[in-house]
Amino acid sequence: MINFSKHAGFNLSRRHRAEQRFQWAGRFAILISLAFLVIMLGSIFRDASGVMRQSQIAVAVDLGPEAIDAADIANISFGKILKSAMRARFPDVMKRKDKKRLYNLVSPEASFEIKRQLTNDPALFGRVQTLWLTASDDLDLYLRGKIDTSLPENQRQISDAQIAWIKDLKQAGQIRRVVNWNFLTNGDSREPEIAGILSALVGSLFSLAVCFSLSFPIGIGAAIFLEEFAPTNRITSLIEVNINNLAAVPSIVFGLLGLSIFLGYFGLPRSSPLVGGMVLALMTLPTIIIAARAALKSVPPSFKQAALALGATPVQAVFHHVLPAALPGMLTGAIVGMAQALGETAPLLMIGMVAFIVDVPQSILEPATALPVQIFLWADSPERAFTEKTAAAIIVLLVLLIAMNLSVILLRRKLEQRF
Repeated sequence: MINFSKHAGFNLSRRHRAEQRFQWAGRFAILISLAFLVIMLGSIFRDASGVMRQSQIAVAVDLGPEAIDAADIANISFGKILKSAMRARFPDVMKRKDKKRLYNLVSPEASFEIKRQLTNDPALFGRVQTLWLTASDDLDLYLRGKIDTSLPENQRQISDAQIAWIKDLKQAGQIRRVVNWNFLTNGDSREPEIAGILSALVGSLFSLAVCFSLSFPIGIGAAIFLEEFAPTNRITSLIEVNINNLAAVPSIVFGLLGLSIFLGYFGLPRSSPLVGGMVLALMTLPTIIIAARAALKSVPPSFKQAALALGATPVQAVFHHVLPAALPGMLTGAIVGMAQALGETAPLLMIGMVAFIVDVPQSILEPATALPVQIFLWADSPERAFTEKTAAAIIVLLVLLIAMNLSVILLRRKLEQRF
């Protein structure tokens, strides 16, 4: 006689063990994912840590009436004044090659810093002034221990003579490290010690503003029409299929479309946030339409039926009852599309937003670049200091994405409580 209870108990325990193995496999997969995330973020923050502070050198600059004419500041050669100050600090440097190395201790933009300080504070004219100027990226890397001094002199960025001068300046208290606000307030530069993200950040914000102002109303309107008012026929089915297919089209295709239509046919300004935003709007429209239609479908049909039963027109029922209930889900789709647009690089490269932009754009018609494109350009640079700038710019991009997601979560909660 077969003992069915014993057989059933054996199968039940086996199923329980299989379920436990599956749960542990899921936990292990989550732990692996978190470990990779921690490693990635840790490496980014480690590389970006050097950007937070910047090295400066105190230079005694002769601004007396014998050296410069305060009334003709536009024609003053601040480069010569800076070189004279550096030679006066180290008078033993006589050879031309050594002088060039000495001048390389400060940033090539240091002469412009002197001019800006004098323009902002004319009281500095008239005597020798000690000004704090930005040091070169090689000096900054050396102070942070990023240069291996055990290598032969011809295999490192900094020479033995420069190391001796740096030690002399440091011992005299003429080198300091300060918070690097230039990274957030400057535009791009070929010199990594003064390069910043402001122009790229403003270009990205302008492009996102254009993208949102075009894609959100058009996408929501298209979703409402297709879901609530469009008749079910072959034309609407074809439109729906094409929208789903466009969501999977590579982003560079939209860049080619913008290059040929917006730039080639309409003649809109090249490298402008206007064209960038229009291209990004085309790219995000399918995502917004699909998410908006899903949000409309999630609203119970009773909302619309009750409104119609009380005498509301179909348009009133949709816009006064269905749309408010679906709006939180629509905003989620919109923020997903905006986050996708914020991180796109390929379509912006096609329309020329890869240009070297120093000045901060003042409107959507001026030439600009975007933050992902800036990251791409810095990552392609061979200089070590730009690697750290790349990591810091990635952190700024992540902060923007997190802020966008937090804002939509708060907005969704507020709308859910209201409606």
